[in-house]
Amino acid sequence: MLGINIGIDLGTSSVIVYVDGKGIVLSEASVTASETKSGRMLWTGLKAYRMIGRNPDSVTVTRPLKNGVISDFTATQGMLRFYLQKICGNRIFKPNIVICMPSTVTSLEKRTLLDLATSSGAGRACLVEEPLAAAFGAGVAFNKPKGVMVVDIGGGTTDIAVITMGSISVSKSIRIAGSTFDDDIIRYIRRERNMIIGEITAEEIKKKIGCAHIRDAEIAIQVKGKNYFTGMPDYFEISTTEVFLAIREHLQQIAEGVREVLEITPPELSADISETGIILTGGGALLRGMDKLIEKKTKIRTVVADDPVNCVARGIGCALKHMDILEENGYLFKTREDISVRPEQDDIMLI
Repeated sequence: MLGINIGIDLGTSSVIVYVDGKGIVLSEASVTASETKSGRMLWTGLKAYRMIGRNPDSVTVTRPLKNGVISDFTATQGMLRFYLQKICGNRIFKPNIVICMPSTVTSLEKRTLLDLATSSGAGRACLVEEPLAAAFGAGVAFNKPKGVMVVDIGGGTTDIAVITMGSISVSKSIRIAGSTFDDDIIRYIRRERNMIIGEITAEEIKKKIGCAHIRDAEIAIQVKGKNYFTGMPDYFEISTTEVFLAIREHLQQIAEGVREVLEITPPELSADISETGIILTGGGALLRGMDKLIEKKTKIRTVVADDPVNCVARGIGCALKHMDILEENGYLFKTREDISVRPEQDDIMLI
């Protein structure tokens, strides 16, 4: 195919771009800032992220993707078009793009993603499930008939899938992930401490002292916030135990989701998983003790992949090099014409 091959991990929290032959060339926050009146996009990525909670009325800051799907098509299109222009410049041939998606998106959501890619500047577009790409990025073999379970905990969704022979056998997508934990921390601090904090502060708390179990040696950090009653700025301390209590319920729901997928996995693949173990990827895998939580729930050895944040992007890079294997499983590039003239195939798989 003419044009360069690009893989995009279009996540709720971040956008990571992989270019064939170059590797990961871009990693930015999935945030846009635009003029409130005209809608003209001003900034994307880190610049826009730093404006969350600090923007004036004349500027609207948005996260155009929520729970792994597009919530603001125009903002997402503008953000993706900006990044593609930055990477491709004024090339004659349009790039071929592979975009990751949650494992259980609807046909309409698949069509929206394909429409987004082609309207943003792609000549051809292909969709690949996030847990499949994460498995490739974690080093799972493409062509071996052996079951491996991957749990990809991102910003908006947790995707759980059993991979075999380069395709997904069983999968489940839960709309609980890193952003959910941030919201839990904000609510807990408001309820228990009568303090108000923003999502950036909540994310910092999660990254610094977040944990999936009560630690033997408790750690506390000082945090700035706003007193709920006086409205004045104030300081307070929060400990690892408090953070765990804030996110405990949703941690258990993720662990329960993994157990439910194991229950419906065919026996031969289930036997393979008991031998190969469970692989955790995504930013949520970095939460202290997450592997131990899953292992305790399933009684199966659980490990965190190397560089879990970039697993999906690196997996797309592997997919770009082995598109022949993926094509055998129905993963095909489509042009804008293919998307618009064949709506009857929506109920099959628009990839």
